[in-house]
Amino acid sequence: MTATSMAKATATGGRPPVIAICDVHKSFGENQVLKGIDLEVQAGEVVCVIGPSGSGKSTLLRCVNLLEQPTSGTVHVEGIEVTDPDVDIDAVRRRIGMVFQQFNLFPHLTVMDNLTIAQRRVLGRKKDEAERIARRNLERVGLADRGDAYPAKLSGGQQQRVAIARSLSMDPDLMLFDEPTSALDPELVGDVLAVMRGLAAEGMTMLVVTHEMSFAREVASRVVFMDGGVVVEDGHPDQVIGNPQHARTRTFLSRVLDPAAASLGEVPGAPAGSAGSAGSMQGEVAPQVGFERGPGLP
Repeated sequence: MTATSMAKATATGGRPPVIAICDVHKSFGENQVLKGIDLEVQAGEVVCVIGPSGSGKSTLLRCVNLLEQPTSGTVHVEGIEVTDPDVDIDAVRRRIGMVFQQFNLFPHLTVMDNLTIAQRRVLGRKKDEAERIARRNLERVGLADRGDAYPAKLSGGQQQRVAIARSLSMDPDLMLFDEPTSALDPELVGDVLAVMRGLAAEGMTMLVVTHEMSFAREVASRVVFMDGGVVVEDGHPDQVIGNPQHARTRTFLSRVLDPAAASLGEVPGAPAGSAGSAGSMQGEVAPQVGFERGPGLP
């Protein structure tokens, strides 16, 4: 946790940030993916992380629950340093729900069994209690009648909503979403986003990696734009999406919100390097930016 956040929490008598990421670096061999990330998420916030493919968004998310071990830096979750070698990471992960791009349901188990197996084996709940909680969460995601179905009988959007219900059944304090709609047909995206809007309205703390700009602008407390392993902009959606201050952010959003208008060679190829370096990237050779969708704003 940063010294500033600790001082604020002490001075106000309040709780520390739910997530506190301090100077996190992550490399895979010679490839430096994260280059000194500082980020905090307060209780009840919905923070959406946007940026081009390969910018480090998913790696950052996976560092929060130590699915990826940072090369250096610290990560705190609810005041516990998860990067401490002596931490009980399984105990911390029980407080974190995570929804991946792929649904990761057990294909040989029914929906009900997918929602109860971790409750019973990890939390030690009895079958009746686990099923009661599972039914409640299936109702929350609009699938109250699909408990006996197998994943293969569900659409992609339904499977992703089951995955959300499975995470909620573990009573998490916060939720991590890694591009939860990227594997879905466009017509199925809305149902998943509606569930996420409902969670935000209930006050769930959420860190969301997404390409859904409309969702980010409507639901997020803050939007973080990443490029080249650094945070380029961090602020209210009206600022970052509606009035971005950095040239790299503006170029990215113009291509995402109106991909048909983009010209080949328009996007700078060099990473941002730092929050203030966007202006130095003009004239670089542009790679193709990969997006599953580029939805417009309402």
